[in-house]
Amino acid sequence: MKAFAYLLLVGITLGACNTEKKETAAVKPGITKIAWGKTDNKQVDLYTLTNKNGVQVKISSYGGTVTSWIVPDKNGKKANILLGFDSLSGYLTPPPYFGALIGRYGNRIAKGKFTLNGKEYQLATNDGPNHLHGGVKGFDKVVWDATVISDTMPSLILTYVSKDGEEGYPGNLKVTVQYSLTDDDELAIDYNAETDKATPVNLTQHNYYNLTGDPSNTILNHTLMINADNYTPVDSTLIPTGKLVSVKGTAFDFTKPTKIGARIDSVKGGYDHNWVLNRKDNSIQSVAILVDSASGRKLEVFTTEPGLQFYSGNFLDGKLKTSNGKPINQHTGLCLETQHYPDSPNQPSFPNTILEPGVKYQSSTKYKFSLLK
Repeated sequence: MKAFAYLLLVGITLGACNTEKKETAAVKPGITKIAWGKTDNKQVDLYTLTNKNGVQVKISSYGGTVTSWIVPDKNGKKANILLGFDSLSGYLTPPPYFGALIGRYGNRIAKGKFTLNGKEYQLATNDGPNHLHGGVKGFDKVVWDATVISDTMPSLILTYVSKDGEEGYPGNLKVTVQYSLTDDDELAIDYNAETDKATPVNLTQHNYYNLTGDPSNTILNHTLMINADNYTPVDSTLIPTGKLVSVKGTAFDFTKPTKIGARIDSVKGGYDHNWVLNRKDNSIQSVAILVDSASGRKLEVFTTEPGLQFYSGNFLDGKLKTSNGKPINQHTGLCLETQHYPDSPNQPSFPNTILEPGVKYQSSTKYKFSLLK
């Protein structure tokens, strides 16, 4: 999604996809915590989840943000496959949403308006004329309460209560997100929420992936498959028109593995669209596969959600820098955000995103890392 040009501040470095130069000593599976600074007069902690294979994921309580995911390539060389900052200060700037939890409503709501039970609500318009990713201070910019189940289990529970009226949304919304790193090298994300007033809810997670492990490479040579026969076309401000359109014969057809760069030039601005996933039921299912053949790395996406936003890092513009001073240029990271469709509160034909009191919101997504055989 949109990354703003003015993000770079003096002294901020980006620990994005930097290859690990030294192999560390063997580490035990489990979870550890270090203090990572303060914001909003609250302590921020950084948690390291490690599985039996030595794969590591780091998660900050600020924004529920995944800051790195260290995995090997086909030669055993480890690198970070995410774009993310190496210090809290990087996340306190205006958002590229690197690695963050997104809510209350992931993606866009047209003109920041929706009507619910006869009342019109006005949200912030923080993306041109539209509302994006929960507003000015969405879930990506708050400190979550974190609970470690066990220091021998790589699993972290994050909780946040969004108060009635926060960012213009109705209802007190209690959100719980559990991150787990399995021994099958899956980053599992389980979302739960409850409200005391009807409110739109569309939770997602915003990792930027670069499977090469080197942010000087683009993702245009990555191969992507999305199990979706249709997508939702958008207007000039990236709001869906309300139609579901077949991908057949278009640049949006990823029903077979296709290089991202093969047809991106025919998509104005690049990919930043919602795919309508082929689903038989509400169970968790494989919906997308991302591959970098050069490194041998593969990422498979599983979800219970009906949609997937594929964003090709169009707004990255080189003003962000790695810790080595390299610019993070356009298309050097991509997002695969599981979700309900954008602007659903204003689109009656789209799957419902209104959470009612007494109803539990539940959603699950897994990102599974592996190496090509």
